[in-house]
Amino acid sequence: MKKGQLLLLSTLTALLFLSATHGYSQGEERPFMAAAIIENPVILDGLLNDSEWNRAELNDQFKTTVPVEGGVPSGKTQIQVLAHPKYLIIGIRCFDDTPEGIVSFSKLRDTDLENEDHIRIVIDPFMDGQSGIIFAVNANGARYDALVSNRGESENEDWDAIWEAKAVIDSLGWSVEIKIPIQSISFKKGLTTWGFNVERRIQRNQETIRWANIRRDQWFIQTSRAGLLTNLPEFDYGVGLNIRPSLITDFSRADGEDFVASIDPSLDISQRLGPNAQASLTVNTDFAETEVDTRQTNLTRFPLFFPEKRAFFLEGADIFEFGFGLRRTAIPFFSRRIGLYEGDAVPISVGGKVNGRIGKTAFGGLAMGTRSFESEDVSLPASKLGVIRVKQNIFKESSIGFISTFGDPESRGSSWTSGIDFTYQTTRFRGDKNFLVGVSGMYANRADLTGDQSAFAFKVDYPNDIWDMAFTYLRIGDSFDPSLGFVPRKSNNTFRVGLTYAPRPSWRWLRQMRNQLYITFVTDLKGQWESYRIFTAPVNWRLESGDRVEINYMPRGERLPESFEISDGIVIPEGKYHFHRYRLETALAAKRKLNGQLTWWLGSFYGGQLDELEASINWNPSSIITFEFVGTHNIGQLPGGDFTQTLIGFRIRYNVSPDLQLNSFIQFDTETKEFGVNARIHWIYHPQGDLFFVFNHNTLDGLERWELINQQVLLKARYNFRL
Repeated sequence: MKKGQLLLLSTLTALLFLSATHGYSQGEERPFMAAAIIENPVILDGLLNDSEWNRAELNDQFKTTVPVEGGVPSGKTQIQVLAHPKYLIIGIRCFDDTPEGIVSFSKLRDTDLENEDHIRIVIDPFMDGQSGIIFAVNANGARYDALVSNRGESENEDWDAIWEAKAVIDSLGWSVEIKIPIQSISFKKGLTTWGFNVERRIQRNQETIRWANIRRDQWFIQTSRAGLLTNLPEFDYGVGLNIRPSLITDFSRADGEDFVASIDPSLDISQRLGPNAQASLTVNTDFAETEVDTRQTNLTRFPLFFPEKRAFFLEGADIFEFGFGLRRTAIPFFSRRIGLYEGDAVPISVGGKVNGRIGKTAFGGLAMGTRSFESEDVSLPASKLGVIRVKQNIFKESSIGFISTFGDPESRGSSWTSGIDFTYQTTRFRGDKNFLVGVSGMYANRADLTGDQSAFAFKVDYPNDIWDMAFTYLRIGDSFDPSLGFVPRKSNNTFRVGLTYAPRPSWRWLRQMRNQLYITFVTDLKGQWESYRIFTAPVNWRLESGDRVEINYMPRGERLPESFEISDGIVIPEGKYHFHRYRLETALAAKRKLNGQLTWWLGSFYGGQLDELEASINWNPSSIITFEFVGTHNIGQLPGGDFTQTLIGFRIRYNVSPDLQLNSFIQFDTETKEFGVNARIHWIYHPQGDLFFVFNHNTLDGLERWELINQQVLLKARYNFRL
């Protein structure tokens, strides 16, 4: 490693020890409300008419965040909380003078509710101001849950928990009851006060209101700015044992062969190690219910990023996050490296995980064993893979941490990666602004690696509502290749500068302008330029109606050290290229039954011309059925030849209820010439049990006819026994 990087790691290690003596200040006064402790059950129907609600404190002190910071909401909102030793029940009444104007068309679990009338709740059961759990419900009772990620800058929406919600629309507006079992979340034992906040969206007015943290400069899910929920009981999570067996019936065939039937059991077990830590075991792991990846076109010479969707890896995923927003450029641990290889599923025989928090220290450990795997293109031996992560909260909103992975999916010897990261973050810079400074260093080892095996990153960020400014520096050695990580581009120095000025003029038709400038400059390790990109947005306007228009200009440059194939038979030779790209984009407000976004990139491209046409259209004729279309059409005219690329995706969602949905997803692209159908029925017949019926069908557009690649029918049943 370089001397500067060794000095960095030494400094970070010293900070880790110094943090133990740094005091924690509770900061300014936070709004609070008390929960009412109950012993009798409450009927969960969304009506809030059980007698127990008469005992609960009623709080209606909400203010708007947008369109006016600290303004009076157009509709009153009331919140109440009941606390039982085994669960929380949150009741919210959303008054609305025009109930027929409530925007609500989704019933699907974990759909994007921000485009509808909904409420969001964030809780901080550890009172650490850096982590949290998010629950959201719309007026149809559709449920969404997530983990607070990157200290409130983002959220991990793929995380799922067992909880219930019922909503009702009536002449006064709508109301909802939410029941959160204590066994579904981790918490710090002995706390009678949690961080707590509630946000409501009135979509037709483009209005957002909050109970606490009404500043636009702060994000709702920043738990360091949340209010307080007091008078909580001594929670009882029971034995803390969860046993979830699954049975999968699989009928599959490939290449015109007969169907082959199999019945496979799998087992997931988790045990509480106290209220704030959990150990999990998975045997013969199966991910049959996981939705297929959305296909993407790739006009670069680097691999694409696909997010993790598998439930076992998402539990406690916030603990394993490393660094500060580098997840698509240089991360030491990427869970999709386990059980997946170049798009194929690699069987997992057994795995274990421990994650939780002790005091201000978050920790996680994961170990997985995969079986040998063979396909037409690759043969993989059985392997053992894992990761250890420790993160210490310091300075109230900051952290310092360590990560280490071991093992290699291809069983290449002596494989491990280690890194240390420090992030100083505050939401009180200059009184009430966000400010962040982060630094991290990593080192990857493997028997086949020689040269510079290190990576280093530094970031300064001022992410606020009107002004958002950031500088990032990333250095990746020529041999930095973590076996369980994601590094699409090695051997470079990357400099990024970003500036956004987003005023809110007092024009009746315009909500906010976003004037943007982002500069990216990449050199090789000797300082010679490789890439540059200057992204500008002279027009990026969100209208008062919720519609949006954007115009962009982006000069780009690439120095290719070697040629690459951009499309079948179309090669871009090595050399220096400078080109100019332009974008026109418009989006219809999601409050409309027919909404979507149209994008057109045009201009020069590698010595020729390229048009990129993208469309995303959603039609919600009713709360029962939804249609979604996504399409990309690229038209390239290059010195090496002309090409077209078309990708089409069509999704139909039939929502019988929040607990019963049918989803079908059809995809076709001209690059692979594959036509794929993924149809799923998901029935949550009990809060702790569900059924999946999955149909997969993939065919190839051959020279003379469509050829079957594979076909699969799956039925999966599972139930979570809680003790």
